Amino acid sequence: MLAASGARVTLVARDRHKLAPLAAELDAQAIACDVTDAIALGQAFASAAGVQHVDILVNNAGGAETAPFGRTEPDIWARMIALNLTAAYSASRLAIPAMVADGWGRVINIASTAGLKGYAFASAYTAAKHGLVGLTRSLGVELARTGVTVNAVCPGYTDTPMLHDAAQTVATKTRSATEKVLETFAASNPMGRLVRPSEIAAMVTYLCSDAAAGVTGAALPIAGGEV
Repeated sequence: MLAASGARVTLVARDRHKLAPLAAELDAQAIACDVTDAIALGQAFASAAGVQHVDILVNNAGGAETAPFGRTEPDIWARMIALNLTAAYSASRLAIPAMVADGWGRVINIASTAGLKGYAFASAYTAAKHGLVGLTRSLGVELARTGVTVNAVCPGYTDTPMLHDAAQTVATKTRSATEKVLETFAASNPMGRLVRPSEIAAMVTYLCSDAAAGVTGAALPIAGGEV
């Protein structure tokens, strides 16, 4: 959706080959990088900046590991904080100085309704997403007069491969049907359905537009009224 709006896009993921088809479709640059590796992330930004100026940063990498709090070991905690919070912090530090110097920039953090409420059995993920919302709000205030806006989009359960994988895991643990688990996820949305990825993309695209110049420090739920 950003590409359709005229943005030149750089795609970042751990596997360059999986990015290749989309990169070809969008005439985009593809960079292989683990965003939890600060050195690799710095190299990725250097590669991106060598091709085009980074005006928009979408911190979209994330993942959830679930467990009762008593079984949330330090390694789970560390992974969730590193992926869902520290990676966005590191990427923002790399992107924001040039945006401020230019007087224009957009940072969009893909958070979650878990950044706005509590979820059982997901304490590490929920804590990380709350942290990401807090980072968004703080930077929104700090950068308010620079022309750089920082916002968070907070989806509810969204119809993505990651959610289907999570549903399959829950189904296996509870000896339930995957479709039944997905129905339970959808039931948390007062609209009775999963959020569509296109709805998230539309909000991101709006926040990157000049029409959203007055929106910053916001945590915007797309969850059918759940929050």
